[in-house]
Parts: sequence; structure tokens; C-alpha cells
Amino acid sequence: MEYRDLLFDVSDHIATITLNRPERLNAISGGMLASFSDALRESDHDRDVRAIIITGAGRGFCSGLDLKEQGERSSRDGVNGAEAASSAARFDLASSPPIVLHQTDKPVICALNGAAAGYGMDLALGCDIRIASDQAKLAAVFTKRGVLPESGGAWLLPRLIGWSKAAEIAFLGKVLGAQECLELGLVSRVVPAESLIDEARAMAAEIARNAPLAVQATKRMMRLALEETFEASVHHVYLQLLPLFGSRDFHEGVQAFIERREPHFEGR
Repeated sequence: MEYRDLLFDVSDHIATITLNRPERLNAISGGMLASFSDALRESDHDRDVRAIIITGAGRGFCSGLDLKEQGERSSRDGVNGAEAASSAARFDLASSPPIVLHQTDKPVICALNGAAAGYGMDLALGCDIRIASDQAKLAAVFTKRGVLPESGGAWLLPRLIGWSKAAEIAFLGKVLGAQECLELGLVSRVVPAESLIDEARAMAAEIARNAPLAVQATKRMMRLALEETFEASVHHVYLQLLPLFGSRDFHEGVQAFIERREPHFEGR
């Protein structure tokens, strides 16, 4: 498959998606929107892929939507790449990157290499784990542009850090440095810029060594649990557990434990 404005690579069970418009600090183009969703879906459907890394080329992660291009297309297109036949048409966002990212079962690591502003911040927050370069920033500049966190941020930010801090950041349009992101719990760790990708790949490789069906089921249950009662969650987890008991990987995990060796999982 051909991708526009991004690089896509799969090796050692890890898919790497690199936003690739470094001259524009990886501002989101219309082509990149569709390509990003396609790359995520391909990664999620590929049995060989066990973890996904998202990063940016050059010195920025993503400066947000390309406002110049959006302005040129505003008469016919909506945000997130959704097209409307008329001003009264309902946007179909099912294929938009925030929705596809949220529905992706494979673990997603954001290697935050530089500034993530607006839409770029929402994409970073939509990943499961964020590892930040010491040069990274999260810029919640929506209210300074006359818009709101339209790509998942309004849902994600309060759940990640609580209502009060999320409100402060969003209402003020704050820019957060890497260390402040770490203190707030918005990133898992901060590493030197030159070792960022190595750190992200090391974490992805460690995840990939675990039973992939179990990892993906865990992510699905964590996602569902955000919106359901404890009792409903326990019930759904049990139903997910039953097919895992019948998997080759479960038997391999038990046998490896008995034999005191590292397991070799197949994802079956």
C-alpha cells in the first residue's frame, strides 16, 4: 500500500509509523490523515505485528492540522478528513485517525520526539504509552486558535490527569515541557533525544515478547472498563479469558513456567 506524507515499516514484530513532513513540523495534511488510518489498520490486522510505534520525522512530532491546507479545503471538507456533501450533512468520522487509533487493539507507543501541538497533542494522548524526548512539548493551544480539542483530547485529558489540571491546561492553552509532562503523568519517561527511538523500540520489543493475544485482550478490557461498572468489567474479562485458555500461547506460557525457560509465543 502507498502512503502519503508518512513512512511505514514493520520489523521484528514492531510497526513504526513516522509522520513525514519535517519541513512543516509534520503538520497533518489531507493525505496524511487517510494514510495514518490505513497504516494503523494494516498494523492492527497484521498477525506479525505485536506493537506499534508512532513518531515524527525531524525536530517536531506534529504541529497540528495544516491550517493553510484546511483553509483551502474548508468549503468542502470537515476536520479530521471527513467530507460533507453539504453544510447539513453528518460528518462520518469512523475512519478518522483518533477513532481508528482508539479502536486499535495492538499496543501503541508514542515516541514523542518534539513539539506536539493541537491535533498532534491529541494523537499523542491517544497512544497507550508516551516516551518523550527531553526536547518534547505538548501544546494545548486550541483555545488560542479559536477551536477546541476536537480529536480526542477533550475526552482523554481529564481521564489521564483529572478534571482540575485538565481544565487548567485546556482553558489556558498551556504549553508543557517534557519534565512537566512527566510530573503530571502525561508521559511515562523522558529520555535524551538521541536515544528516544532505541528506548521506544526496546519497550515495544519487550511487549512483543509477551503473548500477543493476551496483550490485545488486556488492552480491550482496559478500554471497555473506562465506561462500565466493576461488575460488568469482571464479567467481560471472564468471557475474554475463556478463549485464551484454549490458545497455544496459554499452553506455551504454562509449559515455559514449568520448564523454567523463556516462552516463545506465536499469537495463536
